[in-house]
Amino acid sequence: MAHQALEKWVEQIAQITQPKTLHWCDGSEEEIESLYELMTSDGTLTKLNESKHPNSYLARSDVNDVARVEGRTFICSALKEDAGPTNNWMAPEEMHAVIDPLFEGCMDGRVMYVIPYLMGPAGSPLSKVGIEITDSPYVVANMRIMTRMGKVALDELGEDGDFVKGLHSTGDLAPDQRYISHFPDENLIMSYSSNYGGNALLGKKCFALRLASVLGKREGWLAEHMLILGITSPEGKKRHICAAFPSACGKTNLAMLVPPQEFLDAGWKVETIGDDIAWLKFGPDGKLYAINPEFGFFGVAPGTSMETNPNALLSCRANTLFTNVALCPDNTVWWEGLTEEPPVSAIDWKGNPWTPESGDKAAHPNSRFTAPAKQCPSISGDFDSPAGVPVDAIVFGGRRSTTTPLVYEAFNWQHGTYLGATMTSEKTAAAAGKVGELRHDPMAMLPFCGYHMADYWQHWLDIGEKGGDKMPRIFHVNWFRKDSEGRFVWPGFRDNMHVLKWIVDRCDGIGKAKETPIGLMPDPDSLDLEQLELEPEDVELLFSVDKEEWKEEVAEQAEYFKNFGDKLPGGIQDELDALKSRIDN
Repeated sequence: MAHQALEKWVEQIAQITQPKTLHWCDGSEEEIESLYELMTSDGTLTKLNESKHPNSYLARSDVNDVARVEGRTFICSALKEDAGPTNNWMAPEEMHAVIDPLFEGCMDGRVMYVIPYLMGPAGSPLSKVGIEITDSPYVVANMRIMTRMGKVALDELGEDGDFVKGLHSTGDLAPDQRYISHFPDENLIMSYSSNYGGNALLGKKCFALRLASVLGKREGWLAEHMLILGITSPEGKKRHICAAFPSACGKTNLAMLVPPQEFLDAGWKVETIGDDIAWLKFGPDGKLYAINPEFGFFGVAPGTSMETNPNALLSCRANTLFTNVALCPDNTVWWEGLTEEPPVSAIDWKGNPWTPESGDKAAHPNSRFTAPAKQCPSISGDFDSPAGVPVDAIVFGGRRSTTTPLVYEAFNWQHGTYLGATMTSEKTAAAAGKVGELRHDPMAMLPFCGYHMADYWQHWLDIGEKGGDKMPRIFHVNWFRKDSEGRFVWPGFRDNMHVLKWIVDRCDGIGKAKETPIGLMPDPDSLDLEQLELEPEDVELLFSVDKEEWKEEVAEQAEYFKNFGDKLPGGIQDELDALKSRIDN
């Protein structure tokens, strides 16, 4: 290797961290087998039943290190105003003064692993290279599944290519020393005292969203917290959809959707390109193209089953790392929702004996599986396409029991940007705060946008202006409308295909829609709802737009936008004013 800047940086980090040895990761089978052997021998991993979970392992994390920690995640831009009101900010020099000393000698007695990794397909103009330095073999094993690791990344980097620097150490996992820090002006991520995925796998949220969103603004593209799926009609025409949802809103289920039997019989096909992150850039034809920068799935285990998401469950059938799930006596894994009946006994995620009478969860609610994306039965043949896929539609959605109809289309790109900017979702019992309380999560990017959210909205508007009439159509969906008795009205899951078909029909110019104050809505007849046997009052509720409820919505949105002061884009304010006028008339 002759990339002098990379070699110099690695040498500098080795001098600071003082590791026992240094290892350049190549992503080979021999390397991962050696790491698995190391981690099983020291108790970090438990090898699972080879016949039922081939080449798969279970890891348990420290009980204080089980999730992303937004309160310990910082954007260290030069100016506080560049981070904006939705991010934790610390001045770069101040953060360096705090975090740099933590890395001094932190790898004493440990191996320093240098992980070259590629985000996106090899040879793609949309892809980028990262280098993560870590002292965690668990991180190496996960990064091997989640990214294209080793020689492929170094080949892409060449002798003088740019790369994002990531420095990570597990430290001693002390929560008060936990920092996940992003330095946009240095193309640098520093993460200390955590070994959890989103905090330690620096290619994921840290690079692919927080830093990439800043790079996208500089370079004229979008880094988004979006799934990517392809839909092929019986006539053989393929359309591609990107969709953004807050947590607990069915994002992974939609990414891996299995259409209802009647759609399959008619010849419809749904394919998965990505379940979490999309990078969108303009192609030579002026359209937006999307790639999934990741190579694997970092999926939430609880609730995943053959009933709810068969493709996700089949994706982790082999070659998978499970974290914080339960271990059964036969060395298989289990989590709540996997089967109707729980096991008679198990070892819980903390390593303690467990039975159904224990009272505690066997698996942690945020337990995970890290699995190769190519094992997904619905994975698209375009998954590795260097060009990416042309984006025909963008979908936003949240969990709303009232007010928001099943589906509607934005009038134009500016209106669609406004729909994304005003995305809200009701808190569930698992979230802090009052159940049902609204949480704003613009474009599902609240914890992941690496700069001022109002500047991010303006960037969306600028992208739309550049793309003109070639921009994707934008839609909003809500699978979670409830009736007066608190019952979900829409069946959801596989039946969301009815809504996807209408979205595709709109892209093809054949889907019927009527204008309402909030956007373009389908006639219920155009969604082919007969098979669902919904009651007439259910259908009416799903497509209702109550002006009194929307007047409250407009007032709440206006109050929310005050957080962004003079930075609020004029185009967003114009859309709020226009909605208010339409609702009032």
